[in-house]
Amino acid sequence: MKTFPRVGVIGSGQLAQMTLAPAAALGIELVTLANSSEDSAAQSSPHVVGDFKDIETVRKFAASCDVVTFEHELIPISIIRTLESEGVKFLPSSNAFQYSQDKALMRAKLSHLPNPKWQVVTEAPEWNYPAIAKSISGGYDGRGVWKVNSKAELIELLKEVPKILLEELIEFDFEIAVMVARSPHGQAATWAPTRTVQRDGICIETVTPVPEFSASQSEAAQNLALQIAEEIKLVGVMAVEIFVKGDELLINELALRPHNSGHWTIEGSVTSQFEQHLRAILDLPLGETSMVANWAVMGNILGGSKSDMYRPYLHLMARTPALKFHHYRKEVRPGRKIGHVTITGDNLVELRSEIDHALAYMSGEIDE
Repeated sequence: MKTFPRVGVIGSGQLAQMTLAPAAALGIELVTLANSSEDSAAQSSPHVVGDFKDIETVRKFAASCDVVTFEHELIPISIIRTLESEGVKFLPSSNAFQYSQDKALMRAKLSHLPNPKWQVVTEAPEWNYPAIAKSISGGYDGRGVWKVNSKAELIELLKEVPKILLEELIEFDFEIAVMVARSPHGQAATWAPTRTVQRDGICIETVTPVPEFSASQSEAAQNLALQIAEEIKLVGVMAVEIFVKGDELLINELALRPHNSGHWTIEGSVTSQFEQHLRAILDLPLGETSMVANWAVMGNILGGSKSDMYRPYLHLMARTPALKFHHYRKEVRPGRKIGHVTITGDNLVELRSEIDHALAYMSGEIDE
């Protein structure tokens, strides 16, 4: 490109919001397709309000952009493919993006790699119950995922969801995620693997690097992410979610976009996932992914009894000046991700303690 490009983002939530700063720093114009002007990024950036499920809306939006990317997986793949045939440049392309939209397709594509036992079912099979049942598309943050304890329970679930991805229940030691980036000409880079801590299907904390990992385990996880990125021809940033069971790594899910498990990279890495995503989709040389400290801990701020999310800064910034805050400018609702807080340093125990305190204070669980 001979001039600074205009990048369109399908979606205008917190991921688009956190892409605004690196886009501005690079001189790139970023415009989002928002559900509402109250969306996180739309409150601070150029945007178009429209329905991402309406092809005419997306066609008109894309016409003003040099490249279009995504902050969620909800846009119909048929719209992407139709507009690609008309010359619209979507990155990642539909051929790659489909693997984050269709969990069964992802399992089939990566069946030669370490996966849990799986099967697409419309009728309840004989199986080693309990098992995990997943919606093939549309699920996130624990939605669309069920633990079924028996064949009878699966029969009842299939009455509501006629087609399901059934997976063996893995008694894993912990979960990790590896963020990986790849550009159109095949340059690729990963960040240090991240341990993700879940509660009720929602990530509440990440720790980077994975405390329990040896150097060889970390390398194996990064190589797995790089292999997947190459095989699906990723362009952009992707999260590879992985179950760890002893020395075994088992693929859980893919997200072909910036991801919650990579938020730590804003303060904890030389190049954040958001800048890297822009570099990748614009085919710029990728940035350095080394950590800037020995540890980075991120905690998700979930809505609680407090509605005022500004006043807590007074206490928390005075107590721990090293904390870095990101608010998504969302309405506070119980259990909703409304922001995150990050800290980097050398003492992991102290860092996790400071994050725990900050989250408890902001949610209203403690008042000192």
